Formats: sequence, C-alpha cells, structure tokens
Amino acid sequence: MSRNAAAPGTVAAPDRPGRIRLLLSRLYVQCLLAVLAGVVVGSLWPSFGAELKPLGDGFVALVRMMIAPIIFCTVVHGIAAMSDRRAVGRVSLKALVYFEILTTIALVIGLVVVNVVRPGSGLHVDVSTLSTDSLPAEATQAHGSFTDFVLSTIPDTLVSALTGEEILPVLLVAVLFGFGLQASGEAGASIAAGIEKLSTVLFRLIRWIMRLAPIGAFGSMAFTIGNYGLGTLRHLALLVGSFWLTALFFVLVVLGGVMRLGGLRLLPFLRYIKEELLIVLGTSSTEPVLPRMMAKLEHAGASKPVVGITLPAGYSFNLDGTAIYLTMGSVFLAQAVGVDLSLTQQLTMLAVMLLTSKGAAGVTGSGFVALAATLSAVPHVPVAALALIFGIDRFMSEARALTSLVGNGVATLAVARWEGQLDEARVRAVLRGDLPFNPDDTATDGLVPEEPAGSPREPVPAIG
Repeated sequence: MSRNAAAPGTVAAPDRPGRIRLLLSRLYVQCLLAVLAGVVVGSLWPSFGAELKPLGDGFVALVRMMIAPIIFCTVVHGIAAMSDRRAVGRVSLKALVYFEILTTIALVIGLVVVNVVRPGSGLHVDVSTLSTDSLPAEATQAHGSFTDFVLSTIPDTLVSALTGEEILPVLLVAVLFGFGLQASGEAGASIAAGIEKLSTVLFRLIRWIMRLAPIGAFGSMAFTIGNYGLGTLRHLALLVGSFWLTALFFVLVVLGGVMRLGGLRLLPFLRYIKEELLIVLGTSSTEPVLPRMMAKLEHAGASKPVVGITLPAGYSFNLDGTAIYLTMGSVFLAQAVGVDLSLTQQLTMLAVMLLTSKGAAGVTGSGFVALAATLSAVPHVPVAALALIFGIDRFMSEARALTSLVGNGVATLAVARWEGQLDEARVRAVLRGDLPFNPDDTATDGLVPEEPAGSPREPVPAIG
C-alpha cells in the first residue's frame, strides 16, 4: 500500500495544495497578501509604487458608482414594506442620539490623550516658515456654516441625488420616495417589487466588483508607501503611534462595551467583518465596503429598514475615527506652533468639532479637510500649520477609516436591538460561525444569502 493511501475505514485528509488553494480563494487572504505586496513594492521601488495609485482610485470609483443606487433601493424597499410610517422617524432619531453620544465620547478621549501625551510639545515650529502651497485646495477654501451643510442635503432634482457624491441627499430622496410608494397603494407596491428586483441585480454587480478588491488594496498601499515612504513616520511617530493606540482603545473598550451591553462580543464581530477591515486598510476608505456591510449586517439578523437607515447615515454622522483625529490633530498643531490652548478654548473647539465631524465622507483625505474646517472656524491655530501633518495624514487615514467602519457596524446592531429589530439568536449564531455569510448565494431580497439546509431563519417582525 502506498504511504499516501488511506487505510481501510478511514477518511483521507485533504491534500495540502488543496487547502492552500481554498485559503487563497478567500477574499480577506487575497487582500492581506495584496497589502503586504504593496508595502514591499512601495518600499523597494518607490517611484513605481507611487505610479500605481490609479489601481486603488479605479477600484474605489467602481464601488462608489454603485453606492447611491444600492442605498436608494435598500431604503425605498425597506420603508415601502413597513406598516408604520412613524417607525422611520423613530429609528432615525435613535440613530442620531447614538451617533452624537459616541462621537462626543470619541472627541473627549482624543482630547484627553493628546493633552496627556503632548506629542507636539518641544517642536517650536515658526508659523511664518510654513506655507499652504502644498495643501489640497479643499483644505484652504472657505467652509460653510452648519446651515449650509443642512441645505446641501437637499439635491437639485431627484435624479441628481443619485449622481452626486454625497450620501445624505440619497437618503433624503430614498425616504421621501419610500413614503410615496407606501401611500400609493397598488401602484406603489408594483414599483416597490421592481425596486426589490433591481437591488438583486445591483448586489450581483457589487459582488463582481469586490473581486477586484485585492488589486485596489495593492495599488493604494504601494502608492502610500512609495509616495510618502516609511521614513516619513519617524518625524512624527509619537503623534501617529498615539493616534493608532487611541483608536484601538476606543474600538476595544468603548465599542466593545457597547457590544457587551447588547449581550454580544466585539472580537467575533471583528472576525465576521475581517474581509471588509482588510479592504479598508488597503484603500483607506470605508466606501468600498458599504454594500457588503449592509448585506452582512442584515445577514446577522438586523432588519433591512434599520440597516438601510442607520449604516448609510453613520457614514456622515458617526465617524468615530475622524472625531478622535480632529481633537488630537488640532491640539497637536497648537502644541507644535507654541499656542497654549486653555480648557475653555479646547472645549469650544470640541463643540465646533461636533459639527465639522458631520458630513465628512468615508474617503481618503476627508478627515484632513474636516480638520481644516475646524481650524478655520476656531482661529486659535493657523490653518498653515496643517502643512506639518499633511505628509503623514495618509498613515492616520487607515486608522480613521477602520475605527469608523467598526463604529458604524456596532451602531447598526445597537440601534436594531434598541428598536427590537435584531434577531438575537441569529446574530449569536452568525458570530459563532454557525451561519456563514456567502456573498455568492442569491437571496430572495437581493441582500441576505440563502441559509444552509437545516438552519431556517425566523422572520424579523416588521418595524412598528
């Protein structure tokens, strides 16, 4: 008998090449290898790595063109299927209350850490030597008021909301359209059914696009390392290191505590969304994973209306990573240029940040622009000081995006449980791995994969 032959009555173990192929077929493994390859290419061939930026930009652009129609279809169908119109307002209010509480906690934590660590002390930078020429135009232009921000959520036309780059106008149009379908009787029901089928097609397309995620992650990481270099970190390592550790503390302690209050654990949830985390790490943007996060959260037992309202809204109102960055970045710059901010001035900046942190899209560089808006609104620190951290902003962008992604996922589960629209038995089974998420399955609603035999899903009751 051959040494490799299985003995009678035994089951032969799968060969190692087969297991390796299975492992390499997983998206998170492909993204991890792509990120590592991007670091190597950017380090060894910086000029070539910097030229790979279009790979990452192209992938993000492909996903971004799908986000507006996916959010529109998901929210419209969810609202049209609800029996109680007041439930939309109730879910929205609960989500905004949650967002404001968590954002405030993130801002305060960042403020405490930067005052304790004081990463900018001792730099003694002369502001007159700084120039804004190297800063992006968005960072130096005038920033509108809160009223301008609110008015910007109203699109010029219904169609223009779907062709713009902002999420909030899409939400507004989707909510209004959903209510319109709900009030239109049979005519609205037929259109809602068509929108449900359209969402199935859109999610099929996004699954195809997500297969390009490793290429996008490779190009983005190679550009970051090739353009800025690992050596850039040495100059401001204390700021970057303290920011990453603060973001990690917020995720593990604050968001972990929120999960505990809901009877769940954070680490299994992080394992559940590991593919999305690696894509965000590679692209420094949370936008590419929004459709998959919506699908995964509904698969985990959160109702479609809650997911459709809470998660997209969180991309504008619940950017926990950006909130930490705003307090740490602004106080760091004050320390670096020798501006001694009093407690009152810091609290004033914190109040301004509660507004400037809203509406910053989950894309690379949005946090830097929000920081510029903060410095413009509170003239204690010159905007020119932004030149000090522009070179390392990209290395903090990953932490901002990762923190905000986890924060919005936890927020959606928390709001769903608060509203009584979370299947708690199912979410525990999903986080244990008993009901794995399979994006290649075709669901009846275009979002949730079919369950394996023997594991039927109890229907989630309609909101209201």
